[in-house]
Amino acid sequence: MHPSPPSDAPTPEVRRPRRRALLAVAVLAVLVAGLAVSRGDGLAADLAGGALYAALVQLLVLLAVPAARVTGAAAVALGVCVAVELAQLTPVPGAVVAAWPPAAYVLGSTFVPADLLAYLAGVLAVAAVDALARRAT
Repeated sequence: MHPSPPSDAPTPEVRRPRRRALLAVAVLAVLVAGLAVSRGDGLAADLAGGALYAALVQLLVLLAVPAARVTGAAAVALGVCVAVELAQLTPVPGAVVAAWPPAAYVLGSTFVPADLLAYLAGVLAVAAVDALARRAT
């Protein structure tokens, strides 16, 4: 049996909109950081961009389903990122980007195995922050 929360503790109905608002702010911050990093060159910029991309995907999953378990949201985000990266081994993303260049921000252009590690780092970072935030409430 779980003890009841103190009377001044926010109810789940109050916490959910607050969580969504915080997630939306985090989405915007990561999006801006990702766009800034995308202007850079070299391996560090590429890896930072990959980590931020995965963080953004995971934050979007959490924004869509705020009650999702930490591990579930992480698994979905990592799965999406890996699927997008593996799709780069096919001509499909290239064709989409040729038709609409901004799609490169979502689909990428070239398979880079190191991006898979960057995705893992981004997902683990968001999962750690999410787990800590859930413990704090």
